[in-house]
Amino acid sequence: MVKGNRRFIFPRFMPIVLLLSMLGCAPVISKQIREQVKPDITPEAVLSDPEHYKGEMIVISGIIIEAENTKEETLLKILQRPAGSRGKPKDVDVSGGRFLAIVDHYLDPVLYSKDRAVTIGGEVQGTRILPLGEIQYTYPVVNVKEIYLWPVEKQYYSPSPSFHIGFGLGYFH
Repeated sequence: MVKGNRRFIFPRFMPIVLLLSMLGCAPVISKQIREQVKPDITPEAVLSDPEHYKGEMIVISGIIIEAENTKEETLLKILQRPAGSRGKPKDVDVSGGRFLAIVDHYLDPVLYSKDRAVTIGGEVQGTRILPLGEIQYTYPVVNVKEIYLWPVEKQYYSPSPSFHIGFGLGYFH
């Protein structure tokens, strides 16, 4: 009797499984913001000529260099990185440069700290010149409408040494 019921369990839960798997692939910036971004406006183009794209919406990803709170806003200095399929910055040594993300409310600098990955949807505001070491650097400025702070990925390694017998695949570092 139990065997007869088993074949109906899988089809009943299939829509739930499909929905949950699709949610894991969804972009982190809302559809409302993404629809305002023109397809020909790339992060690289904006970073090379921000004044030309002033007022345009952009989705851009990167790694936080520094977070600073002022009375009016939070300034995030970010190193742009190419984005993956969901918008997460790729872990590559390629960048279009630095930019400033301006958030009109307080962000905790402990959470939004150095080396954290973010994806931002916002409006290009032009440029701002700030010191960078001993030079004056012209930062493209993005007024943040949405921001997604990517979770920290923890790397787990098996304790070494280890001994294996048999066939199979393994990871060695």
